[in-house]
Amino acid sequence: MARRAAAVAGAAAAAAGVLGWSLFESQWVEFQVEEVELPGLPPELDGLTIVHLSDFHLGTISFNRRALERAVRWASEEPCDIVAITGDLLSRRRGEPQLEEAVAALEPRLGVFAVLGNHDVEVTRDPFSQPTDASVVENVGAVLLENDSVRRTVKGKSVQIVGGDQSLGPYWSSLAKLADPEADLRILLFHFPDVVRYLPAGAFDLVLAGHLHGGQICIPTPRRKVRLEHLRAEHWEGLHRTPAGVLHVSRGLGTSFVPFRFLARPEATRLVLRSAAH
Repeated sequence: MARRAAAVAGAAAAAAGVLGWSLFESQWVEFQVEEVELPGLPPELDGLTIVHLSDFHLGTISFNRRALERAVRWASEEPCDIVAITGDLLSRRRGEPQLEEAVAALEPRLGVFAVLGNHDVEVTRDPFSQPTDASVVENVGAVLLENDSVRRTVKGKSVQIVGGDQSLGPYWSSLAKLADPEADLRILLFHFPDVVRYLPAGAFDLVLAGHLHGGQICIPTPRRKVRLEHLRAEHWEGLHRTPAGVLHVSRGLGTSFVPFRFLARPEATRLVLRSAAH
């Protein structure tokens, strides 16, 4: 009996330790700087910087707000050209003031650009999810891209930013029609990384996505991490070279369903674009 009681106590202590660490990790934001060489990027655009943020999931009982605040402070420490936000901004409407405050604090040279995710439009297993009011983003000066695009000129070169949303349903390949082949740099913002499977080769130079949270809760095994947020994915996180373009998948900043992360720290990334001539 004594041994059994000790084993139970040990297991309980271990479980409490894992839960405590998971709460800590959910706000332990990893700040990354990645240099990304893009084939055909004009030398004039060498050094263009993009801060990629994703998956805030504001409004839930969690440390999501704290993680976002830390990311915004980090993003504001150095000038950048573009801030790209790839969806799942809110999970509850009560997070709207936090979203407005965070977006308003970002001041990139060319603008803040955002797309919506599945939680923003209530396409989720979360029964309490609430739709995001687009005006919350636009009222603080950000550009919400819903199957459209904008252009910016940098040193005489054309930068096109395209954004897609949930209304496309299964027709993700139609995003390629928005890409301007005459643009010197074509960037796609989309919530789901799998979009690259549906795009023709060379459709975009850079594709930014989120959604997967790096698995959010991962179980280590001798062969690999078992990721519990989404059981299968082709591109979990980080940079990938695909026929459709270079893909960057952010682990995001927030959590969904439970306020924990384990072996999948929240992330904010500064991408520095490089031409082959660099």
